[in-house]
Amino acid sequence: MRLSPKKIKILTLLAQGFTDKEISQKLQMSTRTIQTHISSIVLSLNARNRVNAVALYMHQNPKCKIL
Repeated sequence: MRLSPKKIKILTLLAQGFTDKEISQKLQMSTRTIQTHISSIVLSLNARNRVNAVALYMHQNPKCKIL
């Protein structure tokens, strides 16, 4: 599954432990927009939750640099 660069950036920040609010401030987006992107990422990866989404993405893309 390929994610857009914006969604990969959000997933990277999520993997680094940032909250939705902190991610929204860093990317200058609303918190609701970040939550919508995270929901989309979870659905796209058929993940159970946001933590599982990070794990699945890293497993499917072993050369990724999200951490």
